[in-house]
Amino acid sequence: MRLQGKTVIVTGGGSGFGEGIAKTFAREGANVVVNDLNVNGPAAERVASEIALASSPKAAHGRAIAVQGDVTKREDWQKLHDAAIQDFGSVQIVVNNAGTTHRNKPVLEVTEAEFDRVYAVNVKSIYWSVEQFVLYFREQGGGAFINIASTAGVRPRPGLVWYNASKAAVIIASKALAVELGTDRIRVNCINPVMSETALLSEFMGMEDIGYAREPPQVPRDDSARKILDAAGRRQRRALLRLRRCRVHHRRRARRGRQTVCLNYRLARHAMGAARVLHRGFP
Repeated sequence: MRLQGKTVIVTGGGSGFGEGIAKTFAREGANVVVNDLNVNGPAAERVASEIALASSPKAAHGRAIAVQGDVTKREDWQKLHDAAIQDFGSVQIVVNNAGTTHRNKPVLEVTEAEFDRVYAVNVKSIYWSVEQFVLYFREQGGGAFINIASTAGVRPRPGLVWYNASKAAVIIASKALAVELGTDRIRVNCINPVMSETALLSEFMGMEDIGYAREPPQVPRDDSARKILDAAGRRQRRALLRLRRCRVHHRRRARRGRQTVCLNYRLARHAMGAARVLHRGFP
């Protein structure tokens, strides 16, 4: 239990990455404040309940509470702080996971309201977390911020211009905060996940999720496919045996001071690669 006795606040913890982060921290012994905007149902309450059900007397599993709040508002960050102190006594870690995006579309079609919302959730929320917790962490002798950005901030995607820019701002802000707050024993780290199956997937793609992530197309496993697999396995075993023999021969010649180019060795390596590719082509 690497986080035994720690308390972590996870914004956007009602689904997606945030849910996984909250449950992982709890498994490591941390007490978790699960925050969610909660506009589509009691998501944060569900995650907190599942964490509670997963705990047992034998395992030092962390506890969890759910706190509804809008990360773009100063007063809701105060509410998160107060709830954590009241239930767990202290806070050591803040995970700024909450995020949003505009739909994938040409830049001139993005409205001002969409732009403002993306920057408020993705960037301004981190500003408010710093305002709320830096002084507290200094008084406590240290703390940690973990900001969830995106690979889009490093390698931009077409159709998501302002989302890309907001995540790039998170990355740069995280670096600057780490430099400025390091002397106060406050660590700031940034994580750049790639696109995954979350509630925002259809927005990133610019189309509705057709369900391939949940039910990938199945390759029929008929007799002909099985025969090809068996043949590939036999070919791979023969190539591996030839490769081993050639390696022994090559080492013997090298010990005698002879320069050698073993054609069979190269052919065996290519055969091994081809057999592996063929083998991976079927489930």
